[in-house]
Amino acid sequence: MRSEHDTDTPPDPQRRRLLVATSAAGGAAVAAGAVPFIVSLTPSDRARALGAPVEANIAKLGDGEMTTVEWRGQPIWILRRTPDMIEGLERIYELLLDPASQRLQQPPYCQNATRSIKPDVFVAIGLCTHLGCVPTFRPELSPRDLGQPWPGGYYCPCHGSKFDLAGRVFKHVPAPSNLVIPKHKYLSDTRLLIGQDDSGA
Repeated sequence: MRSEHDTDTPPDPQRRRLLVATSAAGGAAVAAGAVPFIVSLTPSDRARALGAPVEANIAKLGDGEMTTVEWRGQPIWILRRTPDMIEGLERIYELLLDPASQRLQQPPYCQNATRSIKPDVFVAIGLCTHLGCVPTFRPELSPRDLGQPWPGGYYCPCHGSKFDLAGRVFKHVPAPSNLVIPKHKYLSDTRLLIGQDDSGA
């Protein structure tokens, strides 16, 4: 049985194209509306490029252990120094190029004997100040390997630069300055924020 709406008129191709185009436009509008919402859930490219602060949990970092986090595409070292490591920083003063950290390689609150906020926790950018190589963590005593008194620290195998466990550079090596200390602050006893301090910068 045919209804009163049935017709023998063939489908209009132009009308069909119009309906398809309208549906596609509507779908594109929905997708476009969703993009700002999706983007709002992730850091913007600009924020990433500027180096948004990075949080690090050091609750499980044992004495003498070091961990690495990434900030601005750079390795950030976090070392839990032992009392012996801290005491050893005083014994090599005369071997260092800038033992008092006179050059501005650290925020003012880290311009001290341990180059840190807390003596037992050392934070530094893990790049040699010579050509940007990544030094190796060498906490052990190894004067035979390195040719002079060595209380442990960081050794750059690229060109032989040496730094102590406060990131201070030794004399007579290619690196011209101490390791850089980034801005950072404690959010709690076990949580650090790298890349921002109490100045808000």
